[in-house]
Amino acid sequence: MIQLGFASAIVPEMSFEDIFHLAADIGYRCVEVMCWPLSKADRRYAGITHINVNELDVSRITAIHQLVRSTGVSISALGYYPNCLSPDLEEARRSVEHLLAVMEAARNLGLKNVNTFIGRDYTKSVDDNWPRFLDTWKPIVKRAEELDLYIGIENCPMLFSRDEWPGGKNLAVSPKIWRRMFEDLGSSRIGLNYDPSHMIWQHMDYIAPMRNFKERLFHVHAKDVRIDVERLNEVGILAHPAEYHTPKLPGFGEVKWGKFFSTLTDVGYRGAVCVEVEDRAYEGSLVDRQESLRQSYRYLRQFA
Repeated sequence: MIQLGFASAIVPEMSFEDIFHLAADIGYRCVEVMCWPLSKADRRYAGITHINVNELDVSRITAIHQLVRSTGVSISALGYYPNCLSPDLEEARRSVEHLLAVMEAARNLGLKNVNTFIGRDYTKSVDDNWPRFLDTWKPIVKRAEELDLYIGIENCPMLFSRDEWPGGKNLAVSPKIWRRMFEDLGSSRIGLNYDPSHMIWQHMDYIAPMRNFKERLFHVHAKDVRIDVERLNEVGILAHPAEYHTPKLPGFGEVKWGKFFSTLTDVGYRGAVCVEVEDRAYEGSLVDRQESLRQSYRYLRQFA
C-alpha cells in the first residue's frame, strides 16, 4: 500500500530522532530525510541536514536502523536539492560531489531512493543546457546503477523569483523534457519525485503524467497550491510565479486529492507520498509547523 510520510525540511530545528518519534506519534509511516552539506543556504527549505552523510559511520548507521525499527517509521529517501548545472561552476562541482556522497550514504543505509533536482543554468535555453546536462548526469546515473539506487527528480521549475529568471534552476519541468532526459540518459535508474502542484501553476494536466510515466514514479510529494486569480489577472502569466501562486497544505488548494490518489493506485504505485510543507500560514513557529504535519495527515489519511 501507499505509505504516507513527510519531508523533514519543515522542521530543521528538530533532531533526526525527534522527527521519527513525531512521525510515529502522528501516524506517518516514512520520512524523506534531508541531507544537505553543513553550510549556509541561500533559499527557504535548503541547507537542512538531518543525516550528515560525511559522518555516517557504522555506529551511526546502527543507531538509525534501531530508530527505524523502534518507531516503525522508515526512510522513504534521502533528499538533497541543489543546482548541479549552476552557471557558477564551483557551486555545480560542490553540488555534484555532495550528491554522490548522499548516494553512497543511501547505499550504506540499505536504501533505494535519493531525491534531487537536475539543475539548470538559468541564463540559457533548454537546448543550450543539454550538452552539459549529459556530461554531468551520465556519470551520476551510472553511479546510481552501480549502487543499485533510483534517483527521483522533482519536477519543480525553481522559477519563482528574480534571481531564478528567466529559465529557472531545474530542467525537469515538463513531460516533453522528461522523455528527452530518460531517452538520452538511457537508464531505468532515473525517474520522478512527482509533485502535482508544480504542474498546476504551469497550467498543465497533473493527472496524466502519473499514467504516462508510471514506470518512472519513484517517489511522490504531496503539496497543494492556490492560484490567486485576482493577482494573476493583474500581473499576467509572464510575471514571476511567486506573484500569483501560493503553496498550501494538501486540501487547501487546487489539487483534487481523491482523483490524485485513485490514479496512483490505478497505475500500481505503492511507494511513499510525502507531505512537503511550504505553506507560510503555518510557518510562524515550530508548534505551527508540527500542526501542519498533523493537519496534512488527517486530511490525506482518508485516501491512503
